[in-house]
Amino acid sequence: MKLLSIFFLSFLLTGNSWENDFSTAKTKAMESHKYILINFSGSDWCGPCIRTHKEIFEKEAFIKYAEGNLVLVRADFPRLKKNQLPAEQLKKNNDLAILYNPDGDFPLTVLLDENGKVIKEWKGFPNETSEAFVKEVEDAKK
Repeated sequence: MKLLSIFFLSFLLTGNSWENDFSTAKTKAMESHKYILINFSGSDWCGPCIRTHKEIFEKEAFIKYAEGNLVLVRADFPRLKKNQLPAEQLKKNNDLAILYNPDGDFPLTVLLDENGKVIKEWKGFPNETSEAFVKEVEDAKK
């Protein structure tokens, strides 16, 4: 049973990938009429960022919801040398931060409509369950 659960979760995770390129994400959102969710994260140094991914984004409720409703974008800013991003990706993340995270908040999660208009943002760790976060996203879309 445990093996089946792991297989199911890995299937869900692979079906719900995070984009690293905002232009690609915006095109996908416009074609599918989905909202865009950007997460600004420091994956190797920011404790609340790591918790947000583990406790919200990697849970089944969010994964299932996102698959049908969102285009996900990860703008990561790792600090450790072994995790450094290619210069081109770092530039894309910096350009995205200038538009949607000029104060440099970590974590910052931003919900956009398909045209890139900000609908809602969450600064810091959303101290709630994955299910409650999904409800907030859905309520913000209305």
